[in-house]
Amino acid sequence: MSPSSLTIVNAAVFDGWSAEPVEGPVHVEDGVVVQVGGTAPASSGRVVDARGGTVVPGLIDAHFHAYGVALGLMEIEAAPLSYLALSGARRLAAALGRGFTTVRDVAGGDPGLAKAIEQGLIPSPRYLYTGPALTQTGGHGDPRPGDSDLCACGGHMGEIVDGVDPLRRAVRDRFRRGAHAIKIMASGGVVSLTDPIRIPQYSPEEVRAVTGEAARRGSYVAAHAYSPEAIVHSVENGVRSVEHGNLLDEATAALMAERGAYLVPTLATYDAMDRRGADVGLAPVSRAKNAEVLDAGRRAVEIAAAAGVRVGFGTDLMGALDDEQLNGLRLQAEVMGPLGALRSATSVNADLIGRDDLGRIRPGAVADLLVLDGDPFTDPSVLWAGPERRTVIQNGTVLPPLT
Repeated sequence: MSPSSLTIVNAAVFDGWSAEPVEGPVHVEDGVVVQVGGTAPASSGRVVDARGGTVVPGLIDAHFHAYGVALGLMEIEAAPLSYLALSGARRLAAALGRGFTTVRDVAGGDPGLAKAIEQGLIPSPRYLYTGPALTQTGGHGDPRPGDSDLCACGGHMGEIVDGVDPLRRAVRDRFRRGAHAIKIMASGGVVSLTDPIRIPQYSPEEVRAVTGEAARRGSYVAAHAYSPEAIVHSVENGVRSVEHGNLLDEATAALMAERGAYLVPTLATYDAMDRRGADVGLAPVSRAKNAEVLDAGRRAVEIAAAAGVRVGFGTDLMGALDDEQLNGLRLQAEVMGPLGALRSATSVNADLIGRDDLGRIRPGAVADLLVLDGDPFTDPSVLWAGPERRTVIQNGTVLPPLT
């Protein structure tokens, strides 16, 4: 047997999709699942006793912000990149300790942070980044107050780019720098100060320029969009991944299903901002916007699922609110049930990012696993319980508990 073999025994196994768990064990060699069920092979490697718990695929957060160290966009853009990277490393390590073994950063990230993760300099989930989100002047990613003349040229989480040709160059440069996908701001947002939340942003020609460039690279575009008009504007012009979508209606959901677009809801952030926004310095205008979309987010998930839209999972937590990440699973399970929430955070998100070797437990899949000390289908609270109730395994290696 390989010296890096691992066997998890005395466990039920959720494979990422099936409604009924199967009996383990799960056997891993060199970071890859090689067997599920049957008789555990004799092994000189490590044995993890799940003690009757459940093994699920490592969780995927498809709307994460490593550089989202504050709730104010201007504060982030004015910060030195070295500070954002060091703070982001702590946010990434914390996410991994909660069981999120892959994150998709849809506004930020760069080759330096990705290289540090690849070289093992910092503990981190698998890290897929878009680079700074693309925003029009006065759009959701434009951090400038309306009464101030500022450069806003940090370009850490957002970059102001107007016009077809400048957008093409910006997209091409992101792929040069290793971007997984491209993020655009296609409607107003909660934490931005000057844009109405419902109005679509970017012209159809600008959106098509971005989606066309991404498609030629074999990639896709994720769009921040809340309202039906902004979602339709995005999807009809080639966007694949709709972020948030809180104000979704039935007709728009039907269009998304027809076009094969995904919805990535981010229920955690609205709930956290509603409860804690005043304490963490959320601007009054942002608190008012949050109230507009708070309750609608749950209904949007219901509408999307009923229409056959593939519903992923994201959190979008900024600043001190990042400790609410697991609460997102609770909120989504309240709408979709524990099976739906688990599918969203595992296999559906894996399909969204184009990785059929993630988000699943089957031979040939990457051994990113989460061992829970209970049955999430009869006691869903184990999904969002603390680190003492979970064991995180990344690439076949058991990680130390989050402290």
